[in-house]
Amino acid sequence: MNQQALSAFIWSVADLLRGDYKQSEYGRVILPFTVLRRLDCVLEATKPAVLAELAAREADGLNPEPFLLRAAGQSFYNASALDMRRLMGDQDHIRENLFSYVAAFSPAVRDVFERFEFHAMVERLAKAGLLYQVVERFVAIDLHPDQVDNHQMGLVFEELICRFAELSNETAGEHFTPREVISLMVSLLFIEDDEALSVPGVVRTIYDPTAGTGGMLSTAGEYLAEHNPRARLTMYGQELNPESYAICKADMLIKGQEVANIVFGNTLSDDGHPHKTFDYMLSNPPFGVEWKKVEKEVRKEHETQGYNGRFGPGLPRVSDGSMLFLLHLIAKMRPVAEGGSRFGIVLNGSPLFTGGAGSGESEIRRYVLENDLLEAIIGLPTDMFYNTGIATYVWIVTNRKPAHRKGKVQLIDASAMWQKMRKSLGSKRKELSDDHIAEITRLFGQFVEAEKDGKPISRIFPNTAFGYRTITVERPERNEDGDIILGIRGKQKGKPQPDAKLRDTENVPLDEDVEAYFKREVLPHAPDAWIDHEKTKVGYEIPFNRHFYVFQPPRSLEEIDKDLREVVGRIQVMLTEVMG
Repeated sequence: MNQQALSAFIWSVADLLRGDYKQSEYGRVILPFTVLRRLDCVLEATKPAVLAELAAREADGLNPEPFLLRAAGQSFYNASALDMRRLMGDQDHIRENLFSYVAAFSPAVRDVFERFEFHAMVERLAKAGLLYQVVERFVAIDLHPDQVDNHQMGLVFEELICRFAELSNETAGEHFTPREVISLMVSLLFIEDDEALSVPGVVRTIYDPTAGTGGMLSTAGEYLAEHNPRARLTMYGQELNPESYAICKADMLIKGQEVANIVFGNTLSDDGHPHKTFDYMLSNPPFGVEWKKVEKEVRKEHETQGYNGRFGPGLPRVSDGSMLFLLHLIAKMRPVAEGGSRFGIVLNGSPLFTGGAGSGESEIRRYVLENDLLEAIIGLPTDMFYNTGIATYVWIVTNRKPAHRKGKVQLIDASAMWQKMRKSLGSKRKELSDDHIAEITRLFGQFVEAEKDGKPISRIFPNTAFGYRTITVERPERNEDGDIILGIRGKQKGKPQPDAKLRDTENVPLDEDVEAYFKREVLPHAPDAWIDHEKTKVGYEIPFNRHFYVFQPPRSLEEIDKDLREVVGRIQVMLTEVMG
């Protein structure tokens, strides 16, 4: 059964729920039962061995758990003699038997169903007289990994979540990132390490602080398995949404990952992996979402721990917390002496330029660039994400730049690299093809400037190109006679007093001499002006679009006049016909 047919089959359960449930509530039933059926099928073959092991170990008076895990051949087990198919044999007691069956899973799986609020959901189904029919529907589908591999199962979850999000007017983008965007990020993350990752038995760690349903972690694992089946990627994550967390954890269980590495909670206020660093990281934090709920904890960490904490460089405005995730990932980078790290993060346009010199955003950009951490920024097409049509950017950040990249940043404009989707999903109308991903990855890997159809698509700049000094230009206060007012005491005695109403600022590029700029740009227009050097601030911004702007000369007046005459002529003909 292909992925679309499988999704359609599972979706048919909604027909049973119609009337007793609102459309926005379908996901609360279908998602946990999809997970339950998947786990049920995964354990089916080893069920007899697990039950035999359980009986033997209990007879010996031993803790059976490690033996059951080994017998199950998974990182989880179920110690009940029941399974979903056997539940069908006792319709009158299906509610009690279902609870007993779920309670017999290992603790990590029970936690998954607690996050789904499974108990309350089953009680409601039972009261509506629908529980047996729903279980019957799911028993009818085979979700064994031999029939539906992990990648396909991930796509099923993705489609179902998107459908339910649309029905409930939620933002699907809070739950997952489009697969092709993840594939691009993973390709960029690993391309410079292909040789190291091909070593037999190599073990690397990867972390997503906004894990959602685990799509980024899964895609990274698939990529590495494809390139080096003997390599192992240990996955870590944290997720705030209970349902997304439950799906992510279930996915990790099936793939044999250590589920204790997937933590529930708010990454910004309660770091689930304190003092831990990682080889690779990926994140698609929420765009433009305020962090007021965690402001107290974040500010406390910033003020009391400084650079020993995660938020030393600065804090962005409360209306958008995405740069806090950027700082969080930087704090999670493995030290260079231990091999260093590389991570990719999806951000909207705001972190590129919001905030003037001295602001929290500018100070964060300053820290990233002055520490030579920013490797590249890739501008994606609009309409790529399920919950927003705005322009988005992938930042690639590392503390182990190769020698030829040191002190430089690559900007890649991939905004024109897209194909139209056959069917829109929410705000997502465009997608990257495999060829687009390969082209972007090649541009990044070759680290070259390039053009396409006469327009630049890859440019390389020194880090200092994005820095500037904001200087304060003062002009003297004058009395009614036009004479300059001088200070009469202290340090200002005998000096011209600045007129606050005439005060102005100028941004001077870092690689330009301030005095030379002042003489050229200011003094010719204001000979009495001076710079108050005590107020000078250093700022950083990345005007991405400006670096790819290509001037289009306006049409000539003759062309415009010709078009106007043709239009006027057509209007006159139409009027003649009407008046005729």
